[in-house]
Amino acid sequence: MTKEDLLPESMSKEYPLLEVVQPIGTFFVSVIDAETLIQITEVRHRSEHQDSVQRDLSKKRVKDISQYCSDPDATFPTSIVVSLDLNGAYKLNFEDKKISINTNGKIGEIIDGQHRINGIKQSGMASNFSLPVVLMLDLDAYQKAYVFSIINSKQTSVPSSLIYDLFALSDNRSPFKTCHEITRGLNRAENSPFYNRLKMLGKKEDGQNLATISQGTFVKYLLELISRDPEQDTRDIKSNIDLDHDNKCSLRFLFIREKDDVIMKIILNIFSAVQSAFSKEWEDPKSSILSKPIGIGAILKLANEVLIPLGLAEGKLTKEFFDKYFINIKTNFDKEGHRISSENYGSNEQARVQLFRKMNENIFEKENPS
Repeated sequence: MTKEDLLPESMSKEYPLLEVVQPIGTFFVSVIDAETLIQITEVRHRSEHQDSVQRDLSKKRVKDISQYCSDPDATFPTSIVVSLDLNGAYKLNFEDKKISINTNGKIGEIIDGQHRINGIKQSGMASNFSLPVVLMLDLDAYQKAYVFSIINSKQTSVPSSLIYDLFALSDNRSPFKTCHEITRGLNRAENSPFYNRLKMLGKKEDGQNLATISQGTFVKYLLELISRDPEQDTRDIKSNIDLDHDNKCSLRFLFIREKDDVIMKIILNIFSAVQSAFSKEWEDPKSSILSKPIGIGAILKLANEVLIPLGLAEGKLTKEFFDKYFINIKTNFDKEGHRISSENYGSNEQARVQLFRKMNENIFEKENPS
């Protein structure tokens, strides 16, 4: 009697099986419902099994995937890769092109897809998903490592600027789409300090000699003014769930009211004031980082946490309102000989926070020392 004869019909499920022939050898493709796949596979982490290829689970990635599962448009189109154990609880029927699985047993080890599987499981929404699965028969440790390394080393990440640009194609409203449209508008408007100065799709176009920040980076900083969790907001909007207000995001109330044109006008006023006060620095990115990612990020952080709340309290968010604060910053910096340069600031988040704090300390006019 073979192990195939031991599959109780009441515990057996059948799934389609397609043969794939490639230089590495022959493997199979199937579609299995997520609930069953979770039940019949296991993940062996390298910290516990020396011959395993899987890294330890990232709780953050699992949480992100779990939350994503509630998106009405959630999708996992890429295959989960499973190494079938030679004595696993399955039977391959090549004639009928099916695999029969004993749901009380295990068929093998997940080689790629552990975070997707755990995220779907944690979401409690596994019944909503069937998943494409690649089944590779009884790989040894070297073959598992080879397949894992190929999958994870040959993929090319998609630039964030392209991702944000693609949100324009969506019919649904989202923080990403709003920030993309504002960024594109700032790059196109002739009265904008960013006219033809943003690297759309992350690349400089001909004639963009002063382009110093990518669309993706600008959108990332701008998002902070309207959302602390843009992915969740996007899912809530699709599901017709009202968004909560958040005082940490100074322009969120306008986003909730769908006043994107007002948001853009405020951002235009802020940077027009910056350009007026720091005219030399703005036009000389070789000497100043003001119009580079650290500078832009610090300005938007200052606007979000300090200037916009002050303006809302006074009922003023005009260029003239922002002028006085940036003129004060410029004047105070000049008095102490402080330059917004790469020599004084690095290129990481810590440098952005450092410049923000320096600006915040100088937003009010200071008396000349006696």
